[in-house]
Amino acid sequence: MKNNIFLLAFSFILFGCSTTEEMKINPRSLWNAAEPKPFENHIPERITIHHEGTRFEKGGDAPKHIKNVQTWGMGKDRNWADIPYHFLIDPDGNIFEGRNVFTTGETATEYDPTGHLLITLMGNFEEQEVSEEQLNALINLTAYCCEKYNISSETIASHRDHSAQTVCPGKNLYFNYIKNGYLKDKVKELIK
Repeated sequence: MKNNIFLLAFSFILFGCSTTEEMKINPRSLWNAAEPKPFENHIPERITIHHEGTRFEKGGDAPKHIKNVQTWGMGKDRNWADIPYHFLIDPDGNIFEGRNVFTTGETATEYDPTGHLLITLMGNFEEQEVSEEQLNALINLTAYCCEKYNISSETIASHRDHSAQTVCPGKNLYFNYIKNGYLKDKVKELIK
């Protein structure tokens, strides 16, 4: 109980201190999210980029797809508390609210996501290219989260940077925008 009160107070401080414009983030209600199961709380200290891992095209039914990801993750195969990510971005650049930012995310690999704010791009970037709209939304959302939650842009990394068991977020996202520092540089430009 004390931990929840601390997190609530901490969130009011962070929300009140944000210097960025508010982002347009589609709420959980838009994708008909189920209520989460009991979950572990955390304070986000770093940002970790994922890809959702299944092929998803522009114009697809993002709310339906996100709901399916939550249903799968909370099902008997995974038994997770909620959808694994804090934010999801579709190929059209729409941003969706995932799990509560102050709850630990989920992963199917060995790394501990405690302290990680998880942003996923919908699609499989081993096979697909990142759309311009999706990339711009990723840059803007990442900068927004750095400021809103007081996270250093130096912590921006990918799933594969924390796990030897995955190629997530896919070669076309990882090598073109994360490993070479492009994402960090663009985020730094926005939060100066």
